[in-house]
Amino acid sequence: MSLDGADRCHDHYPTRVAQAAEPIARIEPVVWGSEQDGPLDDHELRTVADTGYLVRPGTLEPNWLQPLREELQHLGSRAAQDDPRIIREPSGGLRSVFEPHRLSDLIAEVVTVDTVLPVARQLLGSEVYIHQARLNLMPGFRGSGFYWHSDFETWHAEDGMPSMRAVSCSIALTENYPYNGALMVMPGSHQTFYPCVGATPHNHHEASLVRQEIGVPDEATLTTAAHRHGIEQVTGPAGTALWFDSNMMHGSASNITPFPRSNIFLVFNSVENRLCEPFASAAPRPEYLAARTPQLAESSFVS
Repeated sequence: MSLDGADRCHDHYPTRVAQAAEPIARIEPVVWGSEQDGPLDDHELRTVADTGYLVRPGTLEPNWLQPLREELQHLGSRAAQDDPRIIREPSGGLRSVFEPHRLSDLIAEVVTVDTVLPVARQLLGSEVYIHQARLNLMPGFRGSGFYWHSDFETWHAEDGMPSMRAVSCSIALTENYPYNGALMVMPGSHQTFYPCVGATPHNHHEASLVRQEIGVPDEATLTTAAHRHGIEQVTGPAGTALWFDSNMMHGSASNITPFPRSNIFLVFNSVENRLCEPFASAAPRPEYLAARTPQLAESSFVS
């Protein structure tokens, strides 16, 4: 299904409602391209369609990893204290760096490698652009987790993303063990949109990037979803990419081990799914969180 004209900006997925609402069945495809459109074979495409995610080891070869880890530390150490793109833990430690592809030539290059960009184009069946990018850090002993959520819920409510024609690529820069906060997913949950209760506060992103409380399902909804879909944890060596649908229910626990976990997180959106006005927020989030003036993904990002 393709949304055009006025229908494209119609609210097909109402959320941030006053009281609990029934789940909404997804109306658009999960996979928009075919086996002929890119590197994924038919089995991999069916895996994404059925489960909402796909793990691809070796997306980045070992020679990429140490330079990228050093670049991550370099970006964090030189960041201005008042740069809004730098998100810190309540303890003061670095949590996320947004727009790293505009701060680093090396990270911009990752976007365009043949194990990344062609996959995004194939899954979305169109040209793509970066809706959002960030580096996530979960240091040993102090890294806090991310509560269960669907990214699309936020992108729809606060950014005005009209449909679920976006996909995320999380590339591990460190080993993902079962015990250091590796991502958990609910396979198949991408087929259902769960409206969330509660109005969006003013400048909600200033708090939600550290701890999100609005735009997350209640415990009863999560319990039902977990019993229906189950929970799987994504582990694997550095260089592994996890591709997952924009509406996949996912989250991670805190890291109380000595082993840090970090990743490059890239969100690709179809050029046919550009943002409208926010559906459940008084104002759109800043450009570094949601690109409203997108560049095609093969363009130069570094400013």
